[in-house]
Amino acid sequence: MPNLGSGMKKEKITTAAEAVRLIPDGAAVAFGGFVATGLPEEMTKALEKSFLETGHPKDLTLLYSAGQAGGHFGGLDRLTHKGLLKKVIGSHFSMVPGLQEVIRDNQVQGYNLPLGCIAALLRDTAAGRPGLITKVGLGTFVDPRQTGGKLNQSTTEDIVELMEIDGEEYLRFKPLTINVAVIRGTTADSHGNITMEKEAFDLDHLAMATAVRNQGGIVICQVERIAERGSLNPRDVRIPGILVDCVVKAEPDNHWLTGLDAYDAALTGEIRMPQTSVQAMDLSVKKIIGRRASFELTPNSVVNLGIGIPETVASVAAEEKILDYVTLTTEPGVIGGLPSSSLRFGTASNTEAIVPMANQFDFYDGGGLDVTFLGMAQVDKKGNVNVSRFGPKFTGAGGFINISQNARKVVFTGTMTAGGFKASIDENGLKIQQEGKVHKFVDQVEEITFSGELAAQNGRPVYYVTERAVFRLGKNGPELIEIAPGLDLGKDILAHMDFKPVIPREIKIMDKRLFAAHSMGLINELFAIPNKERLTYDPATNFFFVNLEFMSIKSNEQIEDLKEALTNKLSPVGHKVQAIVNYDNFFIMPDLVDEFAQLARYLIDNFYASVTRYTTNAFMRMKLGDALEAKKVPVNLFETKEQAARLLTTE
Repeated sequence: MPNLGSGMKKEKITTAAEAVRLIPDGAAVAFGGFVATGLPEEMTKALEKSFLETGHPKDLTLLYSAGQAGGHFGGLDRLTHKGLLKKVIGSHFSMVPGLQEVIRDNQVQGYNLPLGCIAALLRDTAAGRPGLITKVGLGTFVDPRQTGGKLNQSTTEDIVELMEIDGEEYLRFKPLTINVAVIRGTTADSHGNITMEKEAFDLDHLAMATAVRNQGGIVICQVERIAERGSLNPRDVRIPGILVDCVVKAEPDNHWLTGLDAYDAALTGEIRMPQTSVQAMDLSVKKIIGRRASFELTPNSVVNLGIGIPETVASVAAEEKILDYVTLTTEPGVIGGLPSSSLRFGTASNTEAIVPMANQFDFYDGGGLDVTFLGMAQVDKKGNVNVSRFGPKFTGAGGFINISQNARKVVFTGTMTAGGFKASIDENGLKIQQEGKVHKFVDQVEEITFSGELAAQNGRPVYYVTERAVFRLGKNGPELIEIAPGLDLGKDILAHMDFKPVIPREIKIMDKRLFAAHSMGLINELFAIPNKERLTYDPATNFFFVNLEFMSIKSNEQIEDLKEALTNKLSPVGHKVQAIVNYDNFFIMPDLVDEFAQLARYLIDNFYASVTRYTTNAFMRMKLGDALEAKKVPVNLFETKEQAARLLTTE
């Protein structure tokens, strides 16, 4: 492939038709966009038109992260004419049925790779690294010991390989060759600098443009408007002009924000939407599942929501007035706010930050998510989950593998059966009117999108929440832990599973509030941990553990209540103890810090032989440390529980 950037004219503003003429036959073309948001529709239309009229460009390799189409837009399905494509590499295919069809029929080669791995691989390709080395995908269909991400028989080249580093298994996603990038922004100046003030995401545009530019290719950017060179605030520029070869001003109908909205200022951060405008969901089977899943939320947790039933968790959180106490995130880079659904999936209103997609997945892959709520189409006896392939049909994994493999807690949600399932709901519980024809709990999933075996080995908390039962992943597969009130275990649960789960002697009844028409009052118990339940003493080690996590001190009365609980717990011990205090996610009003430090002095004088403290919050360590020093209390304040315990055991 020649250096496509050589000999180009310096004027970068051009038409879509002229830009397409720069794409040679056989090129690898990467498209930006996410599901139905940020589609470069002006360019997909022009590419389709050129091929139908001239037969060129042809035999293209198409690379994208999330399948791009929706609403009245053709998106990437415009590129499915015979001969236009020879290979497709993508993460998700549910929005592009045309691509599914040509891959399924072996007309083109096809690969399904995890969304986060594609985003990171673009960045590694840009930097000239030897690909992406990660544990993401181990034990799933992406693992070369299964399919290596290949989607059909005509796809034979291995682009993922298994390797070992220091005795541990990893996957290497091989670097990409990309000749053309088609991206999108809001405003471009005549030098090609691009801003994104009216876009919902930054996505992977910068990494994509850098990878193509560094390989001598062509970067084409579709924008809404053109500005004079030098008029853009450099802080607003997301793609520098040195990376951009062509700028195409789109027709308004080809530059909608989402598949449903020409523009929505709440989704770009331009305005904040009143919280009162969020409508509560009607009571339904989906809401029951979303409600039970919401019980797995904890204050100050960082959360990811998948598409479909998991989206109901956001609605429930808003209705229960706990949305302000958790941070919801989505794969394309949205942090905070209220995530959208349907053809707006991935966007959010009232968001706190929008970061590039690769950085979002750095956070996800590194274990930054406290909990994720995802869908489940099939679950098997080993706890494996399939959401990506069913017979000859495939939807792809999207960000599912990255997220489910690395979140600290995973909650899968879905109905127990599908295909005609109907139920009625009243205050006493659930009444099944018609069972679905399809069992979701099967003996063996058709494709492994989530490895239950790997999660069990790593001790990761995993739950499977349905409208009638809740399961927890154990060493021997899913364990039944809850059942809806009024249902029969054999008739309503086990009869609709192709395997028998682990069944304990006692099964908890699902909370009746799940089936009530009114609010559950979840906010009242989210923070309500009684003081006595925060205190644990082990006589064998003489260790006393004080759990102040999620406690909020806003009055002197609360300090006195805590002092009383501590005194009542420690007085009967009869001797001083070694204490460890957890201050993670602890809050105290600034004007009460001195009084709280005085409580610490009281405990040292009366009950503690020694004490260590820990919190991951550096600011809290500084403020609390200063207050303790002022009261001549030993600080011993660490970042982790392990560090705090280590000091006690060495004293």
